[in-house]
Order: sequence, then structure tokens, then C-alpha cells
Amino acid sequence: MSSNFTFWIWGAIIAMALSALFHSLSFIAKPKPRNDTEKQLLDLLTNYKMDMGGGIKRSFGNLFIGVSICFTFIYILGAVLNFYFLRTGISPAAWEGFLLIQVIVYGLVFLAQIRFTFWPPIIVTGVSFIFLLGSYIFK
Repeated sequence: MSSNFTFWIWGAIIAMALSALFHSLSFIAKPKPRNDTEKQLLDLLTNYKMDMGGGIKRSFGNLFIGVSICFTFIYILGAVLNFYFLRTGISPAAWEGFLLIQVIVYGLVFLAQIRFTFWPPIIVTGVSFIFLLGSYIFK
């Protein structure tokens, strides 16, 4: 593997680990309402539980936590697998296939972040995607 590849894959590993870390901060910091409208909204998001069928009742806050956990884990998985494969020295053909899958999956995640979220997740997912794309190009 070329030194260019090593730069790009290490960049992807670090960016993905930081994406997971930054996103996990949302589990620690609780939103604080700044006015009565936000207080009412946060109360509904946290306490109003909808019947989802099959005896399952969840709030939007519960759904948000579920999605947040999955987002964190998908970035941890990517960083750990890239680190593991880099250390074990898999074949260039295996890297090519694995990186193509990651470019597609994390590219779609990046597009979803652009469409549905705000600057911090857009930036960290974009940086991860750029490093993965660079890894694929310079493999």
C-alpha cells in the first residue's frame, strides 16, 4: 500500500472515531429550553409516548436515542474495522471491495446528514466520507 493510502486511511480512522465521540456527547448533554415554547416542546418530546403497536409505547426522545446510538456504533464499527484491516495487512483486492462498500454506505449517511441535520454532524460525516473516498482513490 502506498504512503498516500496510509495517510487517507488513518485520516478516515481518526475522523470516524471523532465522529462517534462527538455524537456520543449528545448522551451526556441534555437540551435546555430557552423559552416557554421550547420547554413545552422538550416536555412533549421526552414524556409523550405514542402507541407504536404491539404494546410498544415510545417517545420521540426514545426514538432519537435509538438512532443516535446506531449512528455512534456505525462510526465505531468503521473505525475499528479499518484499523484492524490496516494492522492485519489484508490484500489490495479486499481493501478495494471493503472501501467501495464504505464509500457507498458512509456517502449515503453523509447525504442524509446534509438533508436532515445541522452543521456539526454534517462536518464530521463529510470529513469521514472525504477520507474514505481518498483511501479508495489512493489504494
